[in-house]
Amino acid sequence: MAQRGIREWDAKRLIVDNIDFPLTHDMALIRPHSDIDEIRKEHSFLSGKLVAKPDMLVGKRGKHNLVLLNKDFDECVEWVKKKRSGPVRIGPAKGELTHFLIEPFVPHEQEYYVAIQAERDADVIFISDQGGVDVEANWDKVKEIRVPVDELLKEEQVLEVLKQPVIAKFAAALHKVFADLDFVYLEINPIVLVGDKVHMLDMVAKLDDTAAYRSKEKWDGVAFPAAFGSTTTPEERYINELDSKTGASLKLKVLNPEGRVWTMVAGGGASVVYADTIVDLGFGEEMANYGEYSGDPNQELTYEYAKTVLDLMTRHPGKPKVLLIGGGIANFTDVAKTFTGIIMALKDYREKLIENQVSIFVRRGGPNYKEGLERMEDTGKVLGVPVHVYGPETHMTRIISMALGG
Repeated sequence: MAQRGIREWDAKRLIVDNIDFPLTHDMALIRPHSDIDEIRKEHSFLSGKLVAKPDMLVGKRGKHNLVLLNKDFDECVEWVKKKRSGPVRIGPAKGELTHFLIEPFVPHEQEYYVAIQAERDADVIFISDQGGVDVEANWDKVKEIRVPVDELLKEEQVLEVLKQPVIAKFAAALHKVFADLDFVYLEINPIVLVGDKVHMLDMVAKLDDTAAYRSKEKWDGVAFPAAFGSTTTPEERYINELDSKTGASLKLKVLNPEGRVWTMVAGGGASVVYADTIVDLGFGEEMANYGEYSGDPNQELTYEYAKTVLDLMTRHPGKPKVLLIGGGIANFTDVAKTFTGIIMALKDYREKLIENQVSIFVRRGGPNYKEGLERMEDTGKVLGVPVHVYGPETHMTRIISMALGG
């Protein structure tokens, strides 16, 4: 699965629209070009006391002085204008605040905490009656319930660790939404009760974006914004678009467009190993990209993915470059088929590869790997570019040290 953060506004909207529980939630999202007067007319709750905060995948907003409490709408608008007037630094990240969420201010005393984390064989529900900004300091009060992936949380399970029937009923209904809509992480902190009415005050959520092929309609237009402080290149957006249309996985992040070391790695775990090895060998500043393809993408998808990487790689000639086409030993990805798409792209960029003095190192194993490696070797003979090919008898990261002169 691939975890992608979504805006708090989207997460709360999905829950309210899909949960089998009496739940409402007033909120307004102020975007960069929102018409403030239209928003005021559209939402009657804006006449009361309000809370304003950025909706930018920013954590610990309260501790970063990014939550405005108990103010009227005009005061919230002025605060938003000040916050978006220029770049701000939040921890190590620096960027502009563009999206803000405005909600009713809810006076309360008791605060609850509910979070759900998807794991390989179970969903883990964390729950506590000691929620709020200090929940981490009170983590010994947080109870854990493991629910196998083919089961749903029951109210009785919650009541065993938290004697609050309304929260138990809400948590059980919440887990059903979590499973139905392919959430992989969901944290509500705090949840408060006013009478028997549940209010979700703050939320962090991530979806499994590889499930878009089956859940896109349920998600109803949910966007996957970049993390605060990061920007998305047109090439990254293109790969994200391809990724959203398939059950396979295609990921690309450009780190240094003028870097010498480029990767085209099969598998999310392998991509981490390759990146760590490049850094360990002292070439972190030369690492040009990070990404992976997996889930048995078809020939057309691997061609488009490879073509995008090669286009980026050959834009800045001058110093010799290395392309690592690697991965572990595949379980079900057809190596020959995916290599066919990559080979098509290599042939398209033959002249540019020569101009950029590119050396290619290949290592792969899995279904039809021998056929794939033979095709890659044959391609090297006609490209006019050094292509070094290795199978599973060579350690996965060995080609990195060979390529970088080790």
